Amino acid sequence: MPRRSPSSSLLPLVLVLGVLAGCSPADADGAGAGPGADAGADAGAGSGGTAPAGAATSYPLELDNCGSVVTFEAPPERVVTIKSSTAEMLLALGLGDRVVGSAFLDGPVPNALADAAAGTPVAEPFSDEVPGTEAVLALEPDLVYAGWESNVTADGAGDRETLARLGVDTYVSPAACKGEGYMPDPLTFDTVFAEIAEVGAVFDAQDAAAELVAEQRATLASVTPDDRGLTALWYSSGSDIPYVGAGIGAPQMIMEAVGLTNVAADVRDTWTSYSWEQIIAADPDVVVLVDALWNSADDKIARLESNPATAGLTAVRERRYLVVPFPATEAGVRNVDAVVDLAGQLADLDVDG
Repeated sequence: MPRRSPSSSLLPLVLVLGVLAGCSPADADGAGAGPGADAGADAGAGSGGTAPAGAATSYPLELDNCGSVVTFEAPPERVVTIKSSTAEMLLALGLGDRVVGSAFLDGPVPNALADAAAGTPVAEPFSDEVPGTEAVLALEPDLVYAGWESNVTADGAGDRETLARLGVDTYVSPAACKGEGYMPDPLTFDTVFAEIAEVGAVFDAQDAAAELVAEQRATLASVTPDDRGLTALWYSSGSDIPYVGAGIGAPQMIMEAVGLTNVAADVRDTWTSYSWEQIIAADPDVVVLVDALWNSADDKIARLESNPATAGLTAVRERRYLVVPFPATEAGVRNVDAVVDLAGQLADLDVDG
């Protein structure tokens, strides 16, 4: 089914194309055409050429973001970030000084961003949960950058229309869009790179975005996928009913890059509930354990090994575990590093497919 790219059709997409084209002559991830590639094709056809990666943003800048039209009159100066993915995006682009408040972080920032986070509100979040509207408005932001659509609703930081009337723009990570025509299906690294480019355009930081995308493409290209034909379960959370990585989200994207076949790949969703009976029937070669503050990898191992049914799984019996930190499992600047990390762990496993 044809779908609109998560990179806005209203954005001067030539800017996004300029960043992406300036990074690599071809897709380094080998995932094929994704939303980022669609955006570039549309821009080339409509503009008659491409702008250099460093071209300045022309304001006002109008975006169609998850179905909501957002108009930026100037680069945002005071930003509230919600979720680790958004805070880390700004840190990676050298925009930590724009953050006036950070909330609902999924864990500590990676070592690579520790210096960038030091002295910023990211280092001391003002809320461990999704903040309420009053708490957000008290920080006088001009932008709320949210990792999930549900972060900017009446039950969260405020619904998008209300915040707009109050002079606060909102931007949701395009990879998290859920609406028809906006939800990436499937998520690819092109989608992630397109968001980096789009955020760079919003903040008039195209050079930083181009450099980051180029660096991530090169790193991704350096990974050789495992060729043993191994199957894997991406175990995110849950005990009575496990919650696992499904077929179109970040877990699937990362596992494909590593060279693992997802046992839940046929489920058309990002994450999904999956019965223990299904897992036992699949008998994966490897289990990828998401290490979260609220549900650690060690907790998951103890659960798998203490249950007689799952203790018999090949991966559990042979202790074939790979571990990934939760903040690296949602679409963002840590996905490429997750591929490198998991590929290294997988290479160390003595297992035949």
